[in-house]
Amino acid sequence: MNNTAPKALKDWGMDVVDLGGFRDGTSKQAVADAILQSFTRVGFVYLKNYGLSSQQSKEFFALPLELKQLAPHPPSGAHHRGYSSPGQEKVLNFTIDGDIVAPARPGAPEAREHFDCGHEGNDDTPNVWLPDGVLPGFKETCLEFYRACHAIELEIFRALAVALRLPEDYFARNHSAADNQLRLQHYPSVPAESLQNETIQRISQHSDYGTMTLLFQDDTGGLEVEDPSVPKFSTGTSTPI
Repeated sequence: MNNTAPKALKDWGMDVVDLGGFRDGTSKQAVADAILQSFTRVGFVYLKNYGLSSQQSKEFFALPLELKQLAPHPPSGAHHRGYSSPGQEKVLNFTIDGDIVAPARPGAPEAREHFDCGHEGNDDTPNVWLPDGVLPGFKETCLEFYRACHAIELEIFRALAVALRLPEDYFARNHSAADNQLRLQHYPSVPAESLQNETIQRISQHSDYGTMTLLFQDDTGGLEVEDPSVPKFSTGTSTPI
């Protein structure tokens, strides 16, 4: 989600789509068709005019480590909730050769920290919040952002249904429970040479689980997309977004 797309992604058929035109009905079919076209060609779409802010996330990560650890990630790792410090989580990749699936060799440590929350009130995967008074308004802001993201998710599903000439609620009605995960991710500063010589990485290549991912990034960049014409992720087949 951004306001400009790199030229390479435009060449793949991925450009900025103004979601506002679908929301207010002024260009509903055109926006729906553009979203479907980008998903079909690349698997991603750039959206603008979705109306969300990330300021509260910055305030959370600016807290001292000992305060962030007052909302600790569950030690079992059975579900993602609460705060994870740098190095606590490691993305595991797999190699696939025919019917054989095997873990790939572990990569470099990942220099990132994150906070996770989900549907409030779910007893099976309860949220883990900071104690009252540590960061006033943080919990409320997270839940408000969570609900806003679910609303955007449903709009995208409605747009896809319109583009496919299906009933508008065809996909949205099967995602009404809002059983989603919200992750606030932060990448602390590290020496550039550590990234260049691959002794440290940010987050290794991966595919997300679930139906859809809404991804918000700042102006620093660093995210990459695999070239859809070359089914192998590497520096030469990926493009910054």
